[in-house]
Amino acid sequence: MSSLRRRFFGSPSPSPSPTPTPPNQENHDFGEDLRLVPTAKLHELKKKGAKQSHKRRNSIIFILGGLFGVCVAAFFAQRQEVISFEGILDLNLDSLIDVLPAGVIKDAKDLTQHERDAVNYDSFSVGLHLQSQGIKALHPVLMVPGVISTGLESWGTEDVSRPYFRKRLWGSWTMMRALVMDKAGWKRHIMLDKDTGLDPPGIKLRAAQGFDAADFFITGYWIWNKILQNLATIGYDPANAFTAAYDWRLSYANLEKRDHYFTRLKSYIEVAASTSGQKTVLVSHSMGSQVVFYFMAWVEAQGHGNGGSDWVDKHIDSWINISGCMLGALKDVPAVLSGEMKDTAQLNAFAVYGLEKFLAKEERAEIFRAMPGISSMLPKGGDAVWGNRTWAPDDRPGQKVSFGTFINFRASNSTSSPRNLTVDDSMRYLWNHTESWYQDQIRHAYSHGVAHTTTEIESNMKDPRKWINPLEARLPRAPKLKIYCFYGVGKDTERSYFYREENDPSTKIDVQIDTTVSHENVHNGIILGEGDGTVNLLSTGYMCAKGWHIRRYNPAGAKIKVFEMPHEPDRFSPRGGPNTGDHVDILGRSSLNDLILRVAGGKGDLIEDNFVSDIRKYSERVKIYEEEEFDRSSNSLDGLVQLLEEQLGVNNQSKTTSKAT
Repeated sequence: MSSLRRRFFGSPSPSPSPTPTPPNQENHDFGEDLRLVPTAKLHELKKKGAKQSHKRRNSIIFILGGLFGVCVAAFFAQRQEVISFEGILDLNLDSLIDVLPAGVIKDAKDLTQHERDAVNYDSFSVGLHLQSQGIKALHPVLMVPGVISTGLESWGTEDVSRPYFRKRLWGSWTMMRALVMDKAGWKRHIMLDKDTGLDPPGIKLRAAQGFDAADFFITGYWIWNKILQNLATIGYDPANAFTAAYDWRLSYANLEKRDHYFTRLKSYIEVAASTSGQKTVLVSHSMGSQVVFYFMAWVEAQGHGNGGSDWVDKHIDSWINISGCMLGALKDVPAVLSGEMKDTAQLNAFAVYGLEKFLAKEERAEIFRAMPGISSMLPKGGDAVWGNRTWAPDDRPGQKVSFGTFINFRASNSTSSPRNLTVDDSMRYLWNHTESWYQDQIRHAYSHGVAHTTTEIESNMKDPRKWINPLEARLPRAPKLKIYCFYGVGKDTERSYFYREENDPSTKIDVQIDTTVSHENVHNGIILGEGDGTVNLLSTGYMCAKGWHIRRYNPAGAKIKVFEMPHEPDRFSPRGGPNTGDHVDILGRSSLNDLILRVAGGKGDLIEDNFVSDIRKYSERVKIYEEEEFDRSSNSLDGLVQLLEEQLGVNNQSKTTSKAT
């Protein structure tokens, strides 16, 4: 920790013990002078103290805001060549602290400590509680992170890359500095080659490895850190817990082609099984769940993993699917179409101006398109899952704007946007409004349809493009496999959009989100639905609640458990606290950590389904059905079971009557 941080914010203190100190053990200073104060006087003193505290807080915020304003002014001035921004970066902040009043420094420390105490909770408490119940490390655990979780570092040695050697250009403060000081260089490193989908000439960016690759995004912003802390508490360490970080920019086929990622993943699991004598528990988050689903098809396939149809059953005990975007993330469409999403559409005018000056939407769209891995999260299932022009499975009573029209254009004289678009229409619209290199890469890497028969499914198992889509590929034939779906619900999530045409000749982006539309569930041109703030409920929940109960998608009958977690954020915590259901912050949720440790410790069978949302009702409305022959056999089996139960009841009743006689 730097001396500046220690002086200004103070060293972080350990988490307070939840057990209060007994009164007879407290240290009292009986020599201290005491006075009795009337109640009215006490209230007056409290109010006065609160006002002084509020005044000090405002003073601190004013001073810090002024410093921030100087930095912002310097940044924009640098763009006009008024002053040198490098000079600002060389400013000695220690000397600046020296000239600030001592009272301001003390107040800042007190304020920071107060806020730290307000949001702090013991990260190890979940593991300690389960340890006291006798739960300890059993299965090896392999964690597959999502997009934001994996840092990317430079290994290039060309002139343009040497300043960044072994530094993270995604997931560190180096990324922030590079964005400000060398935006063109950062873009050159972060974007893949538009023709090959691999490294551009002279550039070499690779996923950071080990626990450091996923526990924090940037200093202070934890991702997997709390899960690692609790796993360690019940006996996990680098000998039986691993992270399988990957370069999320690559298409899944190129992950294997360039990095041999799936080959190495298979090797990790086989070594873990041979050294521990136990099958592995896979823990995936977000896009990582798509990676795991692809891997289970790849590892079985002849000419790819060559593991055979029983490899998964022999090596994987459970798959914990956390907030998995199994049917994609709808916000992926506006990201690659116009470089926008809710986070950009809901900025105020000044912030939009600053963002556009810094990284215009055309640049953002170009970056997203040059990362084929991002487009693996384009929506799957089309209108059968997401609805048509008049209806959607997750429409709510009294809702005036249906989710079924995914991209809505307000009435205009345009000929290029004559009607509102469903998800299927929007995908075609995307292909017509993007470059040929992008279309070729995505169409050769992924598929977004629905397989309605077992014959289609088995044919698709020979086509790697289908392996990412659980509506076109099946789970492995692993009857002993257990799948746990843990995800958050109850947080507004992007569901559909209002767009308008952009007639600016200076940009190639000819449409943008119409931020002037706001009414009822429409905010700044974005229609909000149910989900975890990032991924829609149908994507996280449909396959778990219904899809994998359809015979052709789960032919071996792998057991599926669903545990939904309502979003109940702590208002004092910027990350939501121990009961958040947010897409990323849920990784620190206490109940999620509890469930993960129970599965890893071999007690997952005791977990029962917990549905909070209406996902089962929505799933029944999705236009994907069991095949007729299986439906008939299922109905016949249900009838047979019912007949046997009735007969058993009659027999039991007869026996009871006989005994009474």
